[in-house]
Parts: sequence; C-alpha cells; structure tokens
Amino acid sequence: MTDWILPLGLLLFGLITGVIGEKFIFKKLEKFAVKKEIPGSHIIFKALRRMPFIWFTLAGLSAAIVSAPLKPDIIILLQRITKIAFLSSVTLVLANLVSGFVRLYTHKTERATASLIANLAKACVLVLGALLLLQTLGIEITPIVTTLGISGLAVGLALQDTLANIFSGFYLIISKQVRTGDYVKLDAGQEGYVTDITWRNTTIRELSNNVIIVPNSKLASAIFTNYHLPAKEITLTMKVGVSYDSDLEEVERITVEVAKEVMREIAPELIVNEPYIRFHTFGDFSIDYTLYMRVSEYFDQRIGKHLFIKKLHKRYQQAGISIPFPVRTVYVQNSDKV
Repeated sequence: MTDWILPLGLLLFGLITGVIGEKFIFKKLEKFAVKKEIPGSHIIFKALRRMPFIWFTLAGLSAAIVSAPLKPDIIILLQRITKIAFLSSVTLVLANLVSGFVRLYTHKTERATASLIANLAKACVLVLGALLLLQTLGIEITPIVTTLGISGLAVGLALQDTLANIFSGFYLIISKQVRTGDYVKLDAGQEGYVTDITWRNTTIRELSNNVIIVPNSKLASAIFTNYHLPAKEITLTMKVGVSYDSDLEEVERITVEVAKEVMREIAPELIVNEPYIRFHTFGDFSIDYTLYMRVSEYFDQRIGKHLFIKKLHKRYQQAGISIPFPVRTVYVQNSDKV
C-alpha cells in the first residue's frame, strides 16, 4: 500500500489544483477581463470553461501513472488514454476559439454572423485535430485520407442538393450579395431581415417576427432586391396632390420644411441630403408632385411616412392649402316612357 501513497497523492494534488484553478483563479481572471473590456475575452473564457480542472486533473493523473507500481504495458495504455483526452480537449478549445473569433469578425464586418463560415472553421479544426491525434497515436493517416477522398466522391454524388446549398451559401457570403442584417425582398413577395446563413438555409425574419426559411440554392438563383446595398440609406418617395388654386412656391417651401423636420427626428445624420419635391402632373383634380427624402434604412420608411403625413396635413391646414379629393358630377336625363 505504501507504493500507492505517492501516486494517489499526485492524483489528489491534481484534483485540488484543478478545483482551485477553476473556481478561484479562472473566475477572477474572467471577471478582470470583463471589467477591463478586453476584446475577445468572452470567447476565450467560454472556450476554456472547465478546461483548467480537466488539464490539472490529467496532469496529476499522468504523474500518478508514472509513479504507480503498474506493469509497463498498462502504464503505456493509461498514458495513451491520458494523451488522447488531453489532445481532444485542446482540439475542442481551439475549435471553439476559431469559431468564436470568426463569429466576432463577421459580426463586426457584416453586423451579424453567418454561422456557415463559423461552423466550417470549427469543423476544419476538429478534422485537423483528429488527424493529428491519430498520427500522435502511431496510426497511419495516409490511407485514411485516401479512403475519405474516394468516399467523399460517392457521398458527393448522393448529396448533390446538400452540396449545392453549401456552395450556394458560400457564394452568397463571398459575393456579399446578401449579408446577415440586410433587408431583402424576394421575387415571390416575401421580405425581411436576413438573420443567418447556415450550411443549408438562409433565415429571413419578417417585420411581423415570423421566420422565412429559404434554401441557399434557391436564393442564389432568385431575383430579389437588397435594400441595404449599395448602402442602407434609401430615398423615401411620397406622391401628393394640391388644389389648382394653390401657390406652388409656397407649397414647395412648406413641404420641404416639413420633410426637413421629419428628417431631424428620424435621420439627423442625413440632413445634409436636403429633401426636395418635383411637380409632374396636371391631374383631373389636383396638381401632383413627388417628395424625395432620405431615411436611414428601409424600415424607417414607415415612421417617415407616418410623421410626414401628420405634420404636412397640419401645416397645409394652417396655410390654407387644400389636398383635393376626387369629385364626380353625374347628370341624369329623364326621358318620357313611350
């Protein structure tokens, strides 16, 4: 029994050190990083969660195995199991780190994350880690890679639709025709914000908070309008008509003033792009014009129209400018019945 005191002590020391490292040191470092707002710290600590305990425990176990009175073949087997566990945990940490930083990068550049890229990066790290693990264990990986290549060809033929969606997703992301966060309208009439591009589907959230699922291959071949390209800012247009006895100079002045007032409320950063109107039609009941006013994004058109109509109607009433409505005069001629 005395031969097992040192191995058990080393194992216990590893466990205690792991608990201390996880519960105290790791937690304090995490709080410090959050307090200092270190970029990417939340990704690092999320990937490393529970790992200090596992690694210290494995270190204690490895030391205990070496000092334990065991047969050489058993020691070799246990060391190999410990190495497998350690390399697997390191691979998992690296995969989570790569995936997390890819998501962080796409979030900064595209306003949201496309999980297709993040998941692909994570899968690549996991595959490379698995191959490295096999090679470390003395397993020849060249036949495995060759077999995977041949099998991949057969699987690719069987999964043509899935691969089409994957490559279409990459095409959409790389070409930047659709980015997460963009507001798009499909030729079928559906519209909303792109929330994610996965390996199979693109998710679009409607303004009513419903979700539209579109296969990537369908979206790549569809005709759609992206209201955030080439820029998020768009021009709001409103068609209005005024009576024929209106002073058109006054109409223009008041309308532009109201449009500027609305822009100061909803898009003050765009006020340098002054709104304007253009008269274009002598209608049956009115002289018609179109207002052109910049707003920050597609969705702001709703609040922009709402405020503009309210404010313009009030200002027109104060100025005595009328917006005519259609009037029809019907003459009925009575004829004597024969």
